[in-house]
Amino acid sequence: MDLDLLTVFSLVVLGAATGFLAGLLGIGGGMSMVPFMTMLFSSQGVEVDLAIKVAIATSLTTILFTSLSSTRAHFKRGAVDMAILKPMGLGAFLGTFVGANFAGMLKGTVLAALFAAFVGYSALSMLRGKKPKPGRETPSPRGLGLVGSGIGFMSALLGAGGGFITVPFLTWCNVKLHTALGISAGMGFPIALGGLIGYAISGWDVTGLPGGSIGYIYLPALIILVIGAGSTAPFGAKVAHTLNVDSLRRLFAYFLFFLATYMFTRAF
Repeated sequence: MDLDLLTVFSLVVLGAATGFLAGLLGIGGGMSMVPFMTMLFSSQGVEVDLAIKVAIATSLTTILFTSLSSTRAHFKRGAVDMAILKPMGLGAFLGTFVGANFAGMLKGTVLAALFAAFVGYSALSMLRGKKPKPGRETPSPRGLGLVGSGIGFMSALLGAGGGFITVPFLTWCNVKLHTALGISAGMGFPIALGGLIGYAISGWDVTGLPGGSIGYIYLPALIILVIGAGSTAPFGAKVAHTLNVDSLRRLFAYFLFFLATYMFTRAF
């Protein structure tokens, strides 16, 4: 696959758009990055099965960079509980590493179906707007590690940072929302690191991948996406204070239904 001017422009726009949405709605870019990258890579001649895996792996790796600035901002405000983040983060790293190697053994169409189901469920949850009622305290460090490993495993299959699982779980455990968001941001780094290593190993000897790939991770796209997302996320966060975000969230939910439908067509 050649990075012609149109492809570069498409990746810049995709990175900028997902960064803006992340800042505006607090939503990671994986749900929108993966379908569009699958579409883009497929149109450039990459086999659909491989295009899906490359899109998921590359999307997941972008979080390695974008999570750092977000976590630092939350940490400065005292919203990162390290007693919870450390065991969950360690579990997430291991879970994502295992999940990435497991994903390498699956057909891309299976991953597309899982992704579509997850995005469809997330869109439905956004439309319903329901939040889990606090019901208990956080588990022991070992329990938090197990939960983190499950979140990491799912993140590896979906190319997402796990926020849609982490935040509801922590708020259900009576963790304050702003602390849950800070921990979720911090989880992004170990999830992305485990995914990077896992997808690099699982795709190391695979043929037919785009040039410039390390395993399933397509480095040229990764660099462009990180630059694009990093430049617009702060602007999105600023705009969030001037607009009715709830209305935009509903519109984005309908947009996610469209993306889920596209990924189902890739699966079947």
